[in-house]
Order: sequence, then C-alpha cells, then structure tokens
Amino acid sequence: MLDRFLPVWIIAAMVVGLALGAVAPGFGEALESFKVAGVSLPIALGLLIMMYPVLAKVRYDETAKVIGDRKLIITSLLINWLLAPAFMFALAWIFLPDLPEYRTGLIIVGLARCIAMVLIWNDLACGDREAAAVLVAINSVFQVVMFGVLGWFYLQLLPSWLGLPTTSAEFSIVAITVSVLVFLGIPLVAGYLTRTLGERTRGRDWYEGTVLPRLGPWALYGLLFTIVVLFALQGEQVLAQPMDVVRIALPLTVYFLVVFAASMLIGWILRLGYERSTTLSFTAAGNNFELAIAVSIATFGATSGQALAGIVGPLIEVPILVALVYVALWARRWFTTSTPSALVAADATTTSTPTSTPTTAEASERTR
Repeated sequence: MLDRFLPVWIIAAMVVGLALGAVAPGFGEALESFKVAGVSLPIALGLLIMMYPVLAKVRYDETAKVIGDRKLIITSLLINWLLAPAFMFALAWIFLPDLPEYRTGLIIVGLARCIAMVLIWNDLACGDREAAAVLVAINSVFQVVMFGVLGWFYLQLLPSWLGLPTTSAEFSIVAITVSVLVFLGIPLVAGYLTRTLGERTRGRDWYEGTVLPRLGPWALYGLLFTIVVLFALQGEQVLAQPMDVVRIALPLTVYFLVVFAASMLIGWILRLGYERSTTLSFTAAGNNFELAIAVSIATFGATSGQALAGIVGPLIEVPILVALVYVALWARRWFTTSTPSALVAADATTTSTPTSTPTTAEASERTR
C-alpha cells in the first residue's frame, strides 16, 4: 500500500506542510531554530532517515563494475558538470531576464548536483543502486572542487563575456564540504556498515531477505517527513507570492523534464541498459537543494530572492521527479536489462529476497 499509493501520500504531505506553514507561521521559525550544515535540523534528520535504507541496499562489492564502466562515468560527468549547469543558466536568463535575484538563485540550484534524493528516486524506478552510489560519490567530490569555480564562471565571467549584468557571490568551500560529509557521508558509512556487518554475521540471503524488508519502508517515511517539513517551512512565503513562485517554477519544470528525457535518450543511444540509463537520468535531473538553499541564505540572506528560488526548487522537484519515476518505468520496455544484479535485491518495501539468487527473468518479474 505504501508503494502503490505513493503519489497520494506525497500530495498529502505537501498539503499538510503548506497548511502548517500558512496556519502556524511560528512552526516554521521553530523548525529553523536548529541547523545542521546550514540546513534545518528536521530536514537534515528526514534526509538522513530517507537515504540510510537506500544506501544499506547497495551491494558495495559490486561497485567496482560500475567504476569500470567508463562510458557511464564520463557521460555522467559531462551531463552533470557541463551540460546541465549551462542549460540552467540559459533557462534562467530566458525566463527571468527582469528578475536578477531569482535568476541568480536558479543558477545556483543548477550548480548544486544531487547527492541525496536522487537515491530514492533511482530506487523507486528500479535503477542500478550500485551505479547510483558511485555517481553520487563522484558528484560529491566534484561538488567540493567545482562548485565555487562554476559559480564564479556562470555568475561573473560568462555574463561579462555576453555583455550581461554580473553577480558577485562568495562560496564557502568549508560549508560545501560539510554539506557533502553530512548528507552523504553519514548515511553512506551507516549503510555500508549495516550491510557489511549483516552479511558477515548471517550471510547475504538473510540480510536481503530479513533486514532489508524491515529497513525499506523507512526511506519513504523519511521522504514524506522531509516533504512535510519543507513545505511547512516555506508555506507562508509560497502562498504570499504565488506569481513569483510560478515564474520560478516554469524554468525549473523545463529543466527537470528536458534533462531527464535527454539523459534517458543518451543512455538508450549508448546502450547503457535500463537500470544505468535511469540512474544517469535521475542523477542528472536532480539537484542538491540543501546546498543551494544553504549557499543562497549564507550569501544573500534568508529573505532574499535567491533563497526563495532555492526553496521553490524542491517544491517543484519532488512532484515532477515522482512523476518521472513512473515515466521511467513506462519507458522500460524500450531498454535492455544491463545489470541483472541491480534487480536481485528486490524492493524491500514490499518484497523479500529468496534464498537463492534469481535469474534475470525472475528478478524482472518481481520488480514489475
């Protein structure tokens, strides 16, 4: 029931969050009073709860196969760090030429590559878990190294070349590093230790058949909790400026849809198979809204237009990427199954793994 009616639960969580933010403005202030890595403590807890079960499902002994897939790694780097930020820059100037604060906020969102929610979208769409873990880790390293450089390029250097107004912004490498360590490092270590200790104690069959089905639902519980808190924090502001939200939402919607579709098409052309094409697409389309919001608030202030643009990001991203999960599953018929092992650990929220490794056909049937 949790999986089958997921869109219903997500819409309900959004409504509850908006209602809390509108009816009890002090609730949002209370949630913001404690922060971790520049992000509200409740949001941080929700993200950690959401990511831990997904990372506990990853078969870390199989990640070497992903690292050896140079075609996947190079394609992901090109899309995430060259094409996607450039596309967001273009959309920001096309849709918001007269609103520099929102435009800057969108560009910052485009620079923050996803290292959190992408894992659960990929898992729901039956993507390659091992590939997702590797690509997220690579994005994390590039985020620390490249975020400030690309921020300077897209906010100052490129606009000056094009004769456009420039924006001055300072990015704290320390803040970016802390964000990566908290939102990826903690659940990654916890997931790795859980699987390693579980398999050493009782074996893989027991771990995937007994432990994962108990951990699995917590990923969605964490997701729903995070959505409620996100919408509660910004409910009053979003409802007070509906037209501004719409203007910010339009380029974001185009961005998510085009980047996802283009990445799936590239995966199909390169014959990456369904699982890795799906992983490639979600890692490209998703953004690290925690980092984007934290950077915007630290640089421009909590009430700035840049911060509002960062806040609208996840409000639009969540429903769109949930819809894209179903689009990916629908498009699966046109892809080959490239990594049967990614399907062996069936979705632990609803099923348990049998005592022997299933064939590709059995894995596909169970996932379906």
